[in-house]
Amino acid sequence: MSFSGDLSGDPNRPYPQPQPYGQVPAPQNPVPAQQNPYAQQPPPPAPGGYGYPSAGPQPPGGGGRGASGWPWAIGGAVAASAIWASVMFATGSFGSSEPRPDLAGYSYTSDLCADTSLTPFESARYRTKDSSSSAPNPQHSGARQPAIDSMWCNISLEKEGESSSDYASNFLYNSVTLHKKADPAPEFADGYRAYEKQDTSVDYTVEPVTGIGDEAYLVMRKDSGNNSGSYVILGVRDGWLTYQSTWSSYASGRGSGTQPRADEIADMLKSSARETLGKLRG
Repeated sequence: MSFSGDLSGDPNRPYPQPQPYGQVPAPQNPVPAQQNPYAQQPPPPAPGGYGYPSAGPQPPGGGGRGASGWPWAIGGAVAASAIWASVMFATGSFGSSEPRPDLAGYSYTSDLCADTSLTPFESARYRTKDSSSSAPNPQHSGARQPAIDSMWCNISLEKEGESSSDYASNFLYNSVTLHKKADPAPEFADGYRAYEKQDTSVDYTVEPVTGIGDEAYLVMRKDSGNNSGSYVILGVRDGWLTYQSTWSSYASGRGSGTQPRADEIADMLKSSARETLGKLRG
């Protein structure tokens, strides 16, 4: 194939028309590919690089990858949609943006004290103190809200045989929360582990408890050695329910009575929790 004229000197001189299958030198002002019927164009890249088809049409005579990309991408999209729909139906989340609360059969009660088991404490010769005009005993309260239902019960106890001169006080604080919007599990353990990690002058021990709910922790204040009182917490999570029972006792040391040890209180709290949660679920 031959051309007439000098191609090397004048940049304004137009390029001669090549033969249909000849080698074309690169022009200074390239012609768009769609105007050249002999130019081979690779398929345009997929948006994001995940195999979805290009928004524009494929050029005539394009490579095989561009032509086969359409059915491959459509098949992949259909399969992904089917898997997504199956998961959503299986979890009950199809059409809902909020998780379904796992209340494990528990329900709200306006009087938690009525369902709080005192049997373990009564067996240890504790009884509920009489109410006074200024301080009803026990005291209960509750609140229902869109995100949580909350219940509380506070009971003042006294040991049989103790006199007013002993200056002893024993309190049981119970609380129950039904979480209806968020699962408390991810943060539950850290809430109790924080007792042994905090910077404080009072030392605590934290240990897991088995056989109550999905998980439970026992927090005990280390005794100072003077047997002046005990402070013990039992925290339980069962599904999206959280339960906490706290024992707090104090004795002046001038009385004749002796305070129970922390491990004895822990056993009472665990027995009371099992019975109380059973009533709330029933």
